[in-house]
Amino acid sequence: MRMAVVGLFAGMALAFAGYFGGFGAFLLVAALGAVGFVAGRFLDGDLDPGELFRPRGHGRGPR
Repeated sequence: MRMAVVGLFAGMALAFAGYFGGFGAFLLVAALGAVGFVAGRFLDGDLDPGELFRPRGHGRGPR
């Protein structure tokens, strides 16, 4: 599935949550969507758990 279609579905889900459930539901859907995205990337092998907690730019490469 193309990323544009995934973005369309995510936007529609957020819009429905915001319209029918209010701002709290909008935030809940957005937060759970972000958690699901990270979990999916991890399960696909595209994300190393150490990347989430490793500081960036400390002693690596030119500045």
